[in-house]
Amino acid sequence: MEWNIGKIATKRAILTPDKPAIIFEDQPYTYKQMNDGSNRVAAFLKEKGIKKGDRISVLLLNCPEFFEVYFAAAKLGVIFIPLNFRLVGPELEYQINNCGSRLLLFHDSLIKNFDSIRSKLVVENDKYIYLKSGLPDCPDCPDWAVEYHHTVDSYCADEIIPDEEVEFDDPLAIIFTSGVTGDPKGALLSHQQTYFKNFQIMEYMDMREDDIYLSQLPSFHSGGLFMAATPSFCRGATLILRKNFNPEIFTRDIEKYKVTIMLVLTTMWRLILKTGELDKISTKSVRVAMGGGERTPLSLLDDLAKRGIFLRLGFGQTENSAMMMVPKEAVTLKKGSIGVPGFYTQVWIADNDGKELPPDEIGEIVAKGPTVMSGYWNMPEKTAEAIVNGILFTGDLGYRDKDGFFYIVDRSKDMYRSGGENVYPAEVEKVLAGHPKIDNVSIIGVADDKWGESGKAIIVLKDDETLTKEEVNQYLEGKVARYKYPGSLEFIKELPLTGSGKIKKAFLKQQFGGVNLS
Repeated sequence: MEWNIGKIATKRAILTPDKPAIIFEDQPYTYKQMNDGSNRVAAFLKEKGIKKGDRISVLLLNCPEFFEVYFAAAKLGVIFIPLNFRLVGPELEYQINNCGSRLLLFHDSLIKNFDSIRSKLVVENDKYIYLKSGLPDCPDCPDWAVEYHHTVDSYCADEIIPDEEVEFDDPLAIIFTSGVTGDPKGALLSHQQTYFKNFQIMEYMDMREDDIYLSQLPSFHSGGLFMAATPSFCRGATLILRKNFNPEIFTRDIEKYKVTIMLVLTTMWRLILKTGELDKISTKSVRVAMGGGERTPLSLLDDLAKRGIFLRLGFGQTENSAMMMVPKEAVTLKKGSIGVPGFYTQVWIADNDGKELPPDEIGEIVAKGPTVMSGYWNMPEKTAEAIVNGILFTGDLGYRDKDGFFYIVDRSKDMYRSGGENVYPAEVEKVLAGHPKIDNVSIIGVADDKWGESGKAIIVLKDDETLTKEEVNQYLEGKVARYKYPGSLEFIKELPLTGSGKIKKAFLKQQFGGVNLS
């Protein structure tokens, strides 16, 4: 079928041209502006000889230009690669060169991220594009790059005609996943998969054209791009966007724009609650609060409910985002559940052979359906490990109850065995996250002479607090079995996080567990 994600921008410019697609830093940016910008970028890319199947990369903070390039690439069948702006030189070098990117668009404030490795990049010399961020003390456009608006704005905004038709199952984007061991993997996502994810998310949230969608996840992130921006634009809603996440401003935006839908991760909620700003605003406009993430403690759900926000947890991965979500009528009845499978995804709990397990038995969460990725870019062996006979093996452990609601237990690679018993760190982490002295915690398995392995709790304390192992044990008493208690504690100032707010367990295992991941 000749259809592509770029049609979203085209159709919205016809149906709702003057409606704000985005309110960026309090300035409206209409659907017509977005489509005109995407056509100009597409014309520029065509003139530069970039064609269907080529790859281009963007290293950008949140901004409207990000989506101009995204839709331009989609219209031409060019594969779009959003890069994590928190990465440093060698990490960017691997991702840019791994996918053979021909062009790089970057914000002025991010030159330092890749300047040291620029001579090693495969990006062609005349295809570095510089974009002003408006942030202070940023370098001017270097002589080896061209300025985005000075260049792109001179092109015609007429609807672009691709040299080759873009098919529904053609690749749209490569999203690199955080490397736990070895190099990051590039999940290859098609136009078709992305449309089905749009439909699934719109179904979850009963999304409407008059919705105001607030999510300050970075646009390079699968959640920011495919759970927030793309379905919002497809439905014709308005996305509230800022360069970066700021918990105080985010909270005030809820009331200021009468936000109806929010996507917020657990790490972000912690920062929001810490500011106290949520107690100063009205949340009456919020119809859907979606999010969660790793180890969302029940105490966090209770804290938000007291403030009128009933968080609907969900589950997804870069390889298959938004595969589950808690229905609105089950938020309080099934507290802590990650929900039920979406309309376009089949999910079950499997044994090692992929066969479905009965309720309440722990196994691997597996999925299939039109929302699953095509595979990993240039990694056929990793693809074959992850997708077997069309079934995606997620690497996450969980169970379902008799009513069909799913619960996540842990990553299979994070499980350890203590005295012959399986221990899932996330279960204990979720309990400890409610300790009044603990700001954040992660548990890893470490070698133990007596038990084979035991848990080491790596803890970030709240300001001016101290904590002993005895206090931890007392808090866990009656909440988890004794064999699950951590055998040792380690205190650090902050946990290392990925760009999506997940804890870098691999780093912790290397730093504190004596694990060599090289």
